[in-house]
Amino acid sequence: MKNLLPLLLLAAFPLLAQDLGAQKQNALSGAEKSQVELRLDQPYAGNDNAKQRVDLYFPKKRNTDKPLPVVALIHGGGWVNGDRLGYAAAAIQFARTGDYASVTVGYRLTKEAHWPAQVYDCKAAIRWIRAHAKEYNLDPDKIAVMGSSAGGHLSSLIGTSGDVKELEGDLGPNTTFSSRVQCVVNLCGPEDFTQALMFDKEKKPIVDDAAVKGLLGGTSVEKHDEAIAASPVTYVTKDDPPFITFHGSADQRVAFLHAEAIHAALQKASVPSLLIPITGGGHGSVSHPEVISRAKLFIGKTLRGTDATIDTTPIPALPEVKK
Repeated sequence: MKNLLPLLLLAAFPLLAQDLGAQKQNALSGAEKSQVELRLDQPYAGNDNAKQRVDLYFPKKRNTDKPLPVVALIHGGGWVNGDRLGYAAAAIQFARTGDYASVTVGYRLTKEAHWPAQVYDCKAAIRWIRAHAKEYNLDPDKIAVMGSSAGGHLSSLIGTSGDVKELEGDLGPNTTFSSRVQCVVNLCGPEDFTQALMFDKEKKPIVDDAAVKGLLGGTSVEKHDEAIAASPVTYVTKDDPPFITFHGSADQRVAFLHAEAIHAALQKASVPSLLIPITGGGHGSVSHPEVISRAKLFIGKTLRGTDATIDTTPIPALPEVKK
């Protein structure tokens, strides 16, 4: 699994004109080579919207007869781009270990629907996992959620708003199931929309952020109530699941203050939270191999009870490759 995080990072960005049909064939081929069973295009919202679907990956050779923990992967792309197929390789890497099933989550992008459609979709996907746990021998009480950038935001929001009825929505046939998760891996996700995501050279906040406007339907100033409602920090309570956050200290797309904000809020509520800065790292610095190493330990410790000590010292960013 050493190459997993670059694959996770790729899922934060659009597939840039790549044919989704070819991506499906690549996913099927990769799964077959890795002894992973793949169930594509599973609808969770009770309709035929191609975005409101999940892909399920599970090992053909399991390391246990017990139900498998699940890692749900939520792609990024500024809420306006990207597709769950961008996470196919990462999902295969989790499933091929024999210790996990993995699910890649699709959701409506902001070209189709503004907030809160995205979190409604993702929560419906978590409920789908629970509704099908017995069918696929999955553990409904051991679900991790993981994402980068916009996917980190949605992962964090699922983690903190498990007790918020207003963010559940009523999508799909599985509304009697819980959308709670048992741990969150947050890679450089926006956490507080009352704070800017980006700052100019004079360190003044950039309010006119196209991605934020697409999500909220306007700037965070114009849509102040929506900005609060879409912020994971808004909902932190003592019963939230454990978090681990990785974020580049020099991230110019999503400022490091967002990582500090969610970590501080969780700590104040006595929720287990680890914050690991990537020193000098930008928005892409979460591709560091040490990030996935520590994330794997965190997921294993939380979902499988493995004995692990997670190093929380900052990770020096890798040198940028000059083009």
